[in-house]
Amino acid sequence: MKHICLYFQIHQPFRLKRYRFFDIGNDHYYYDDFRNEEIMRRITQKCYLPANLLLKEIIAEHPEFRVAFSISGTALEQLESYSPEALDTFRDLAETGCVEFLAETYAHSLSSLYDPEEFYNQTMIHSRRMEELFGVKPRVLRNTELIFSDNIATQVAEMGFQGMLTEGAKHIIGWKSPNYLYKAGSAPELSLLLRNPRLSDAISAMFTRYDWNEYPLTADKMIRWIEETPEEEQIFNLFMNYEVLGSLHPQESGIFDFFRALPSLAKKSEGVKFATPSELIESYSPVAKFSSIYPISWVGEEKDTGTWLGNVLQQGACDKLEQWGERVRMIDDQRMLQDWLYLQSADHFYYMNTINWGGHPFSPYSSPYDAFSNYMNVLSDLLLRVEEQAPSSIETEELNSYQQTIHAQDERIAALEAEIRQLKGAKDKA
Repeated sequence: MKHICLYFQIHQPFRLKRYRFFDIGNDHYYYDDFRNEEIMRRITQKCYLPANLLLKEIIAEHPEFRVAFSISGTALEQLESYSPEALDTFRDLAETGCVEFLAETYAHSLSSLYDPEEFYNQTMIHSRRMEELFGVKPRVLRNTELIFSDNIATQVAEMGFQGMLTEGAKHIIGWKSPNYLYKAGSAPELSLLLRNPRLSDAISAMFTRYDWNEYPLTADKMIRWIEETPEEEQIFNLFMNYEVLGSLHPQESGIFDFFRALPSLAKKSEGVKFATPSELIESYSPVAKFSSIYPISWVGEEKDTGTWLGNVLQQGACDKLEQWGERVRMIDDQRMLQDWLYLQSADHFYYMNTINWGGHPFSPYSSPYDAFSNYMNVLSDLLLRVEEQAPSSIETEELNSYQQTIHAQDERIAALEAEIRQLKGAKDKA
């Protein structure tokens, strides 16, 4: 039996407004609310609502159908603010029992590459949020942009996750196939599901390419490709952005019809079924180790992290985040911590990418240098706010001691106030 594991990524960052040098120290609100709302509402109408309706109809007709989602925390917040009706449809899908929701970093950040504590915190925050919204604690992690390395795998296993998704990068697996369950070389207890680049890209990148030699892609062609693989290859991981449904590929392209037909044709074949990541991990045993010293991702020909950290602009911005992370986390200021989260979204670094610049898709900036300048102005203001509450002249250990003392005093004050209220109540009754 062959199994299709269908996974969709959903992420929207909090895009920054035009923030100039003279705004530093004077304006502490950083976001382009108009653009964020407009984009979320537009994608909701083109993708989330019609695609969720499609999946609900498929599940009603084919209860054996399975699909998995990873929804970033920043996307969830914008869904709650701008498109609550779409969030309700995701809850409806969760109630079917046919959908698995995966964990990831809350802000869709690169923290796994520069700050293990931040990576842990964001992942735990996101897991709790997914459990609150959809009623199930995630057992499988999908790191930002499928980023994976041996060090990251060790951290993920220590967090208690059973499995992780990553890219079936050719320079890592070599002659081997991504169509098996693997285990992390640095953490054998962690199962790995590898994205099948050929089949996934056929849908996400090539579906509307008229110059593609396999155009048009049909559901029966996809099922046939899977059936024609060697019998021992039984796991086919189709990982892609959810926006392929209606946004990246419009409905008129036939993309909705493709996914509608896929479960029917799989059932007819009698040799192809759908499964969630957790179901595959429970059903199969890993066939070999998968190991990568250097981080890999699902982006570009190189399948590395150069898209976000490949030039001095990106590296300089990331270094600032790494340097100030510990100090920021010591501050008990929810607004500041929220800003800190939002500024870590990988999108901000993607906008600074200088490779083949011709206007990056989805970038609100005129150039990567414009993106860098705007981001660093915002980050500079945030760090000024951090400096006010946690001066860099004070060592972090000393600052931590101060914060603990203050916290203890606050707790003591709250306890005394509660005692006073209790005594007053008793006096009034007497």
